[in-house]
Amino acid sequence: MPLDAPYRLIGAALVATSLVASTPAGVAASPVAPASGASIAATALPQATTFTELSGLPQDTDTFGKLSGVVVHPTRAVAVHASPGGRPAATLPAKQLGSQTWVPVVEGRKGWYRVLLPSKPNHVTGWIKAKGLKKARSRYRAIVKLGTRQLTVMNANKKLGTWTVAVGGPETPTPVGRTFMLAVMSPKKKTYSPLILPLGTHSATLDTFGGGPGTVAFHGWPDRKVFGQAVTHGCVRVPARALKVLAGLPLGTPVLIAP
Repeated sequence: MPLDAPYRLIGAALVATSLVASTPAGVAASPVAPASGASIAATALPQATTFTELSGLPQDTDTFGKLSGVVVHPTRAVAVHASPGGRPAATLPAKQLGSQTWVPVVEGRKGWYRVLLPSKPNHVTGWIKAKGLKKARSRYRAIVKLGTRQLTVMNANKKLGTWTVAVGGPETPTPVGRTFMLAVMSPKKKTYSPLILPLGTHSATLDTFGGGPGTVAFHGWPDRKVFGQAVTHGCVRVPARALKVLAGLPLGTPVLIAP
């Protein structure tokens, strides 16, 4: 992601060195088995995770629109389609990065939801069947304004706080558009941040970072002098209080990154 220091992810079905801004040392991602009865063809499809690049799926065309806050969680791996009832193009696992997979809904049709996905390219979406999903609504949202380098967290119409943050530098900008809270991870060993909060978006200029997929995250930083500056590899460095508030948001909560 781009985290600003490397980490190692080791899972039973996946080995990736230095997942940037996502998996702290010693934290293993949980492998996800396909739903019982899934076909061989379905299990061969790429997984919609932060590690993958998907093709043949629709893009989110309202990239700065306000999401409803409806989020869904597949209790088992489910097929992702380019259109309702269309041919599957990927599978969405029940877990990733050690957290349950919760994704925001951008559109609904009878029996189907179109959701934001955590894969490349940024803003990729897909249709999943509504049956068998857990559904919730997050009243929260986080807004990052790159121009003013400020983060605001809202609970419905109530402002929980506004903080000055550090954002991506000129050659490694923080990607804009709407995304979501993907996971919460806590390093077992002391690092520059007690928590890493990966988002469902990736650097537009770094295909990889430290061996990872270039996933962008919220995380803390020990030197407060960086706040207010454009100096990161794409991640958003936040003060300690902001990190604590962000970590309390439900997974799938919308995050808007504005110019």
